[in-house]
Amino acid sequence: MITLNDYLYSGDTVLRILQKYTADLQKSAEQTGNEIDLRHCDFLRQIEGLLEHNDFLTSQSQRIRGFYKYMVAEFPYLSFTFKGRIKSLIRAEEKFNGYIVEYIYDYYRKHGGYPSVDELKSRLTCFRDLIAYRIVISVPRCHLAHEEDREQEEISHLYRIANALPSFLKERGFSPEAAGGVKESTSDLLTDEVRLFYRDYIVNASENGYRSLHITFFDEIAGCYMEMQLRTKDMDDIAEIGVANHLGYERQQEYVRGRRDTVPEGECLYFDEAYERGLKLQQLELAKLDVNMFAAVDNSLINDGCGLFRGRQILPYEHLSRFQNDLVD
Repeated sequence: MITLNDYLYSGDTVLRILQKYTADLQKSAEQTGNEIDLRHCDFLRQIEGLLEHNDFLTSQSQRIRGFYKYMVAEFPYLSFTFKGRIKSLIRAEEKFNGYIVEYIYDYYRKHGGYPSVDELKSRLTCFRDLIAYRIVISVPRCHLAHEEDREQEEISHLYRIANALPSFLKERGFSPEAAGGVKESTSDLLTDEVRLFYRDYIVNASENGYRSLHITFFDEIAGCYMEMQLRTKDMDDIAEIGVANHLGYERQQEYVRGRRDTVPEGECLYFDEAYERGLKLQQLELAKLDVNMFAAVDNSLINDGCGLFRGRQILPYEHLSRFQNDLVD
């Protein structure tokens, strides 16, 4: 079985690693008739396209910058950042294989058997967050009468921003995608006009404390999907450096291992291969990798200049609230 791990010790760039992995996986899939690996190759070529032909990102980020300027004018007392990234190669590979494991596991639990190849291939067309932007807001203490009012003030503003975002971006070539009832919002702060587009992890908070608003757009000009996440600073802290990051990761690993225990080994090739690829990536010792523009002391101290392990940055825009910074560019 061909895995991404086999290509991470050659000293090549991420793009060259991706090309070699895709070419070898394609050849193997054609020889064995493995239709899921062929779909896997299509997914890898999507990532290659983002890394190799990314002029469209300039146009995309500039149009999104228009909403940043709108927020500067509409909410001068807020502090906020706009962040953008292309999903890293390792995270993307983990996600593709994780989807296979999750779908087959859920299907097996429900039906006592395995999905058809066509059903599985259909499930593997739903990747919408290879490009993702995040808006993180904060109400500075100097603008609050009482510190205890901060959370409700910030959540109120977050939903106001969420209500304005779809129509603003639609005028600039972005089509919002219906969420299909996933994590449907029951908040009175979200208007009925936009409710169907959002996956609301604030009113539907995860057990690990993760909270955020998610919305997907199709960029008509660039011809690709992108996701936007809206969070308060506290929500972002919990997701990035808090319990939703660390405890959630550990619980997820326990859950994944439980899936392996449930699905008998050797009965479903696609599950076995996806599980093994995902497990190998989780066990990587990053300090031993030899990838150009990447270095690590251990799995925590990482200097990723190529988007191998951490997403490649598209933009950051930062606005400090009025009275902290009066300049608007």
